[in-house]
Amino acid sequence: YFRKQRKSLTPCLLCGCCPSSNNSTVTRLVFSFFLLLGTMVSVIMILPGMETQLRKIPGFCQGGTTIPGIENQVNCDVIVGYKSVYRMCFAMTCFFFLFCAIMIGVRSSKDPRAAVQNGFWFFKFLILIGITVGAFFIPDGTFHNVWFYFGVVGSFMFILIQLILLIDFAHSWNKVWVENAENSDNKCWFAGLLSFTVLHYALAITAVVLFYIYYTTPDDCTEHKVFISLNLIFCVIISIVSILPKIQEMQPHSGLLQASIISLYTMYVTWSAMTNNPNRKCNPSLLSLVANVSSTQTPGDSSPGVVQWWDAQGIVGLVIFLFCTLYASIRSSSNTQVNRLMQTEEGKGSSGEAVVGEDGIRRAMDDEEDSVTYSYSFFHFHLCLASLYIMMTLTNWYQPDTSTQSMQSSMPAVWVKMASSWLGLGLFLWTLIAPAIFPDRDFN
Repeated sequence: YFRKQRKSLTPCLLCGCCPSSNNSTVTRLVFSFFLLLGTMVSVIMILPGMETQLRKIPGFCQGGTTIPGIENQVNCDVIVGYKSVYRMCFAMTCFFFLFCAIMIGVRSSKDPRAAVQNGFWFFKFLILIGITVGAFFIPDGTFHNVWFYFGVVGSFMFILIQLILLIDFAHSWNKVWVENAENSDNKCWFAGLLSFTVLHYALAITAVVLFYIYYTTPDDCTEHKVFISLNLIFCVIISIVSILPKIQEMQPHSGLLQASIISLYTMYVTWSAMTNNPNRKCNPSLLSLVANVSSTQTPGDSSPGVVQWWDAQGIVGLVIFLFCTLYASIRSSSNTQVNRLMQTEEGKGSSGEAVVGEDGIRRAMDDEEDSVTYSYSFFHFHLCLASLYIMMTLTNWYQPDTSTQSMQSSMPAVWVKMASSWLGLGLFLWTLIAPAIFPDRDFN
């Protein structure tokens, strides 16, 4: 019964667009769509001027335009701005954490809980809406300040997952292009790998130079100098290690392409961390850099309540988030180390033609008859962390100040990002040296 319900409730739209897809892939895409939908709502809520526009609606916002005989009931301070983002992302986090707990221990699609995972989408959507509505009734109090620290910890973990996915993507990219070059004797594949490797390193080196110019001063910004220098040294180390003869012998597909992608991502995280430094002498706004206007004001002249929601590092963070979320939904990897970390099985790809139901509609194939191809629980935990990361990214990792009802940059966010970059570099280095240190183990 449950299997029939699951198949009948599988989203036909996605199955119709990609009928040869596996059922597990379609399910992950739909859950990712829920996350992206919540992200879009959060972006709309935090758009500059949104509260002003809502206050113009007669009879809607408290303190806004009124209609005679009708009392304005809606507190627009809560439904827009950083407060709305915190509540929307709180709802998404609770939603995915709920399914994370429910799906613990599911081993195959024959488990009754698999029917809940792969179907009943309308009811899931209603649950998400219900949690979201309830979140907006949470009293202000210390909610935002406490949830900020949940966001910091969750985002730290999600940055590591992003790095793992980028490592997997880089390894898969390099492996596929090298195999294509070897099988077809077409040197254009090698030329493409070389071009992208050079491009990534060129961007990373350019970033380092710009960091030293704009985010350091001769007599200040010691932390920034240390961050930039350390990560530059670490990136050089992983690049050298990736092409050592012993590493190449144990991992023929290891190379500079992977190291260049990780180096570029490390520079992005370094930049993101420095933009959260509350010292404006060490953290000029992008607008001031473009306009060539000095922002080296004294701390007493700063305006902590003025928040720049949309900056370059936040937009780049959203782009990377979208890529990693989509990749996590459709990935089919043969990298054993990454599969163990991400709780997935070795990719088997699509295995044939679409399944045609009794009603003549093509449906996704059930590729989990014997065992699940990914951990349901871990996948929801990943989306739970992604919700927290979105919250921090959209609010620029600013910390709510309950006394002034404003948002301020904070050094904890700086150290969290830098620590995640160092731990991520350590993970990548481990994927390189582990096969050489433990030659008796299978890392293929």
